[in-house]
Amino acid sequence: MSVATSPINSSRAATGGVTSGEQSAPPRSATKANNREISGVAIELRDLTKAFGRRVVLHGVNLMVEPGQFVVIVGRSGCGKTTLLRLVCGLDQATSGAVWVDGGAVNGIEKSARIMFQDPRLLPWQRVISNVGIARGLNWRAEAMQALEGVGLAERAQDWPYVLSGGQRQRVALARALVSKPKILLLDEPFGALDALTRADMHRQLLDLWRERGFTSILITHDVAEALNLADRVLVLREGSIALDLPIDEPRSRRTEGGEWIARLKDRILTEV
Repeated sequence: MSVATSPINSSRAATGGVTSGEQSAPPRSATKANNREISGVAIELRDLTKAFGRRVVLHGVNLMVEPGQFVVIVGRSGCGKTTLLRLVCGLDQATSGAVWVDGGAVNGIEKSARIMFQDPRLLPWQRVISNVGIARGLNWRAEAMQALEGVGLAERAQDWPYVLSGGQRQRVALARALVSKPKILLLDEPFGALDALTRADMHRQLLDLWRERGFTSILITHDVAEALNLADRVLVLREGSIALDLPIDEPRSRRTEGGEWIARLKDRILTEV
């Protein structure tokens, strides 16, 4: 399987998410939301449990993610965040329960999803364009160049990975994840090792691509500020269960300003973590 990209299935889904004492409104299936084209698909977790031997990492998780939604999962180390992403994209199999993507149960590697990790996992013996077009499909060079243009790195196509900065390597990894135009993008703390300015730039770039392409996205992070900056909805995962399911209704343009409302949201999330 290629590094930093993993496939997912394609069909449809239903039911609701879990909160700490509250039930989310039923999701809507639509091709447009807020005048934005939606190419993403629904993800549903049904009584999802994952155990490694006697250690249960996820406990009967139920969750519905709407097509085109940007969900961020916050939680402490070891709470099951990465395991959940691996189950969604079919890299691991559930002990019980099921993952449904666009109405079809995930069984093996899911073809409509890609995953991006904290480590960009670029092949040092391949140039940037070859790392992006690693699947080597028809017209792969043109598609890889288009993906690099999307992340602002078209001029670095013939460079070797070692000459790039950490942020540039992550942008190459993002281009590689998006080159096949996935319906779902899963992000496993991809910005955790970046400096604050580079991270802010990556946030802007990711949100621009998400708005433009309309894919469904799930990102996991330890950083509550990052979650509030990016998410339509923040989930807190605690000891393998969803402790909080919080919609974020404020426009993203206001979120970096701070203020009392964002302080209240941070406190609420940190209380549940």
